Amino acid sequence: MKKHLLMLAIASTCLVAGQASALTQDEYKVAKEKIEADYKVAKAQCDTMKDNAKDVCEKQAKGTENVAKAELEQQYKPSPSHARNVAEEKVKAKYEVAKEMCDDQKGDAKNACEKQAKADEVKGKADIKAMKM
Repeated sequence: MKKHLLMLAIASTCLVAGQASALTQDEYKVAKEKIEADYKVAKAQCDTMKDNAKDVCEKQAKGTENVAKAELEQQYKPSPSHARNVAEEKVKAKYEVAKEMCDDQKGDAKNACEKQAKADEVKGKADIKAMKM
């Protein structure tokens, strides 16, 4: 229930903030370039890591980039579909990172971890559907 309320609050904030401060085309381009540059920096930091830590880092960097791009689209052209896309990208990023983190485990612990990650993803998607954006 708390997650549902949190996601609803985040979506509402995005809608209100997006409508109050729509970006100009130039601001949009600059923000998009910044997101891409931030991703490159984050990915470069991952290159110093090894094994699964590197994989987790890369999933986090990519997820952060995708969420930031979705939020930027919502700011640039506020709409219910863009707000929904923001929520979907957040759920997807969280799932991808959680799934990758499970690779550090073995046997039953890994299976349980993967099942929990999938359950969290399914719940997140259900919460998005329940929002009716």
